Amino acid sequence: MPINIAIIGSGPAGFYTADALTRACKGCHIDIIERLPTPFGLVRAGVAPDHQTTKRIVKKFEKTALLDEVNYYGNVTIGNCVSLAELRELYDAVVLAVGAPNDRKLTIPGADKIGVHGSAAFVGWYNGHPDYQDLRPDLNVGTAAVIGVGNVALDIARVLVCSAERMAGSDLPDYASCAIQGSPIYDVHLFGRRGPIEAKFTNVELREMGKLNCCVPLAKAEQIPGDDDPVLAALSDRDRRLSERNLKTLRTFSVNRPDEKSKRVHFEFCATPVEVLGGDRVEALRFERTQVTDGRAEGTGDFFEVDCGLVVAAIGYRSDPIVGAPYEGDRGIIPNDDGRVAEGLYTVGWIKRGPTGVISSNRYDGEVVADYIHKDFGNLPKSDKAGRKGLESLFNARGIRYVTYADWKQLETMEIENATGVAPRRKFVTIEEMLEALDKSAPSREFA
Repeated sequence: MPINIAIIGSGPAGFYTADALTRACKGCHIDIIERLPTPFGLVRAGVAPDHQTTKRIVKKFEKTALLDEVNYYGNVTIGNCVSLAELRELYDAVVLAVGAPNDRKLTIPGADKIGVHGSAAFVGWYNGHPDYQDLRPDLNVGTAAVIGVGNVALDIARVLVCSAERMAGSDLPDYASCAIQGSPIYDVHLFGRRGPIEAKFTNVELREMGKLNCCVPLAKAEQIPGDDDPVLAALSDRDRRLSERNLKTLRTFSVNRPDEKSKRVHFEFCATPVEVLGGDRVEALRFERTQVTDGRAEGTGDFFEVDCGLVVAAIGYRSDPIVGAPYEGDRGIIPNDDGRVAEGLYTVGWIKRGPTGVISSNRYDGEVVADYIHKDFGNLPKSDKAGRKGLESLFNARGIRYVTYADWKQLETMEIENATGVAPRRKFVTIEEMLEALDKSAPSREFA
């Protein structure tokens, strides 16, 4: 019998690993297990709704999902439907690819006020993630603040100020579209603890801010260093080129006028938040001005305040611990040796290395782990593990209703058919909706 491999998580890390395994371990059986009925992780629920070109990566993942050696089991929660220990008994190898779904918490005084949200929750809300339907952020404010200067922060700012015309071709859910387009937000401030050289956004996303039809990006010329800055000179050639492109774009923002368009996005660097001000609700943010020394932001004792009614902290993500696997709480990852966790247990993606990189950054993790699994199990004469047959028997015994990839394709077809205008799809946004839709489309089906 071929070796049996389970991958927990169906985001980019999981699919890149499955693809690599089909090449490294010919004839293996690969079962992808996902908590939600829908696959593709942050490609579906994290990539901005107006970035449909980025979402096309799912076409590559689908080729993997449709291979004979690959099965998909959605709507299956590890620790509830099946434990990690049970999976390790059923499979030769188990790969943890669960990502980092939780927000790194903002811990300054007042961070618990109404109107303060983490980026994972806020992005999940406007992307139709089932976990965040109850967030219902109050957007009836004039000014929003986004803490962070990475691509996620840029996405949040852009989605808040985009016109209905631009978003018409997105998969923004109706409830989010109504809330955002009905909002009086006209100013969004992005704050970075360090300077523009250290900012983490990519130049493609930064330049996009200058192409919005109803919003003007603004930066302060005095905060943008010249190309002869010694900090730039100390960077690697690649990092220096990337920073120089961002600085060039920010200089174009610095000559914009705030009255050019109806909305504005303000870039503010060298400012660290120290307190959320207000009563029960956020009314302002207090900042301390910083200076960057050896790459670290140090307070200067100079404070200022910015009025705002909404705060979104885009300061990072954390993974959940998994029962049966070690966990490094300080970094929010599973400790590993370049993907090896224990005999037969591996990890890839953000749960392996923390929330860094772009979608394609996960490809290397998958290739490394696939090579490990090939070396560890590829020469076995046969597997004595039950694999998917044992998994489905367990599901049947427990009455677990799992969703197959064919089921997902039915859901996807319905989402596309339900779309209006030029929107690519109208997402199902709750698990209950998804399962009910499947019931109606195939009433005679008996779910395991």
